This record gives sequence, C-alpha cells and structure tokens, in this order.
Amino acid sequence: MGTMVWDTIYGRDAHSEPVEEWGGIAYALAALEASLPPGWEIVPLIKVGRNLADRANMFLRSLTRRLAADRFVEVPEANNRVTLRYESATRRSEQLTGGVPGWSWEELGPMVRDLDAIYINFISGFEVNLDTARHLRHGFAGPIYVDLHSLLLGVAPDGTRVPKPLTDGATWLSCFDVVQVNEDEITLLGPEPMGVAAHALTIGVRLFVVTLGERGAVYFTSNPFNFTDVKRDPRIQGPIQSARIEAMGEAVQGDPTGCGDVFGGTLVAELLAGNGLESGIRRANGLAARNLAHNGATNLHFHLRGEIAPR
Repeated sequence: MGTMVWDTIYGRDAHSEPVEEWGGIAYALAALEASLPPGWEIVPLIKVGRNLADRANMFLRSLTRRLAADRFVEVPEANNRVTLRYESATRRSEQLTGGVPGWSWEELGPMVRDLDAIYINFISGFEVNLDTARHLRHGFAGPIYVDLHSLLLGVAPDGTRVPKPLTDGATWLSCFDVVQVNEDEITLLGPEPMGVAAHALTIGVRLFVVTLGERGAVYFTSNPFNFTDVKRDPRIQGPIQSARIEAMGEAVQGDPTGCGDVFGGTLVAELLAGNGLESGIRRANGLAARNLAHNGATNLHFHLRGEIAPR
C-alpha cells in the first residue's frame, strides 16, 4: 500500500537536465518484484489520479508477480507529483502537488481479507489516517510492515514537505508489527533513538529498523523474531536484541531516490521467505545500494536482479 508519484528530480547529477520518472511506491514494488520468494504475489493497494492512470497501469503491467490490478483504484483527483531538489547526496527538498485521497476502513477492509501480509509505505503521508490504521490492526490477522517516511512530514502552503513530529506517536506505532524509519525520522519520534525503539517494543512493535544510508541499518527486536508468526501481545517476549548490519562493499555514488523504499520492499520479501533477520537486512542493504546506479523505478526490477531490461 502506498502512492504512485510522478517525480521531477533536480540536482542528482549536476551536469544533467531534470529527470521525470515514476517514484514513490513504484520503487518498493520493483523491489518486491525482484525479491519475493516463489509462490508469493503482489496485490497493489493504490489509488491513482485519473490524469496519470494510463501511465500508472503501464508500470503495473510490467510487474509479472502482480496478482491483478483490480485493487488499483482510479480517482478523479490530480495524481500526486513531487519535485525533488538535491542539495547533496543525502539532503534534498520535496515539493508536493496533487490530491489523491487516503483509504477509509470501509474501502480498505474488504480488500485485505484474503491477504497474508501487508506492506505500507507512507509516500504521501495520507494513505491512511490513525482511525483506519487502528481498524486495520484489529481487523487484519497477518503481519503489517510499515515505512513511516512521509507520515513524519507536513506540507507547507507552497507544497514543500517539512519535518513534523508525529502526534499520537505511540498509538500509531502500536498499529504495526515492523516499523522502518531513517536516522532523521526517528528523531521526530522522540529525543533519544534507543529509547524510542525500546518503547516501541513494549507497545506491540516486534521489529524496529533504522536505515543509516551507506552505514547500513540497525535493528531492535525481542528475541526470537518471526515475521509471519503474529502474536498480538504487547509484552516483550524476551531480551531486546540489537545490532548494526553494515552495508557491504565499497560506497556507491549515484541517485539515492527510492533507496529506503527498495530496502523496505526487499526486507519484506526476505522476511516472508523465512530468511534470517540479519541476512535479510544485508540483502536489503545490498539492493538499496544497487538502486543508486539506476534512475527511476521503470525497469528497476531487472536492474535489481542483475538482468538487462527488454527494449
């Protein structure tokens, strides 16, 4: 679940013209396409503006692991567009236009009944509100993975995205089994990152992951962790386990857009495959780094698999 966004990107290459491409949830879909184990299929839960619906459908039809597009909903509002201006490899500004609405529980409930797991990426930050998230937590029996991302961004009058502390943060976190943030985003959840992660484990989160860019990712969990073995018990089941999993290989230069989304989609696939947590994070680190060498989400799944895209 997330939002298809048409990106216009400035500054990722100082010597090139601005690039326009699909972004947003498209990066995570590409990672899932490249990484899901046999037998698993992607069910896109996405609303798209009518003005870009045909283009979005073309992207979705390029995914062979997709069950169907029947939960891909066209809405009359203008599709979300984001202008990204890179100041450095890790710092950028975002400006949002468009108005694709989020999901109500009345819309979403019937669409998740037959699913085994849910991956939510807050691309716009408005995919679901807290009331819908709480209904999802209580009405869906499988595991729920979330990348909080733009839930921690407000919107200025001119559309510029600005950091925003999360109101009712503990209630939000309690709606999910796995929570992903980056090292900037976690500071919006509390003043002390380790305290934020530890508290999350006491209110229902079973795995808390913080991405660190070229330094890899750090995780917190209560041992043992099994993604698909869902126990709706807020108590920590064992001692807190934490480690930083370093990124492998040399630092790679390139386009960082979508790296966190590729990380999340890959880690979800690894967890669904029953692979070990640390090996799954290593794999997610690796594909996030590989994403640096590809521009945009179109044909990204071929690049992540090390294949040549068809012409």
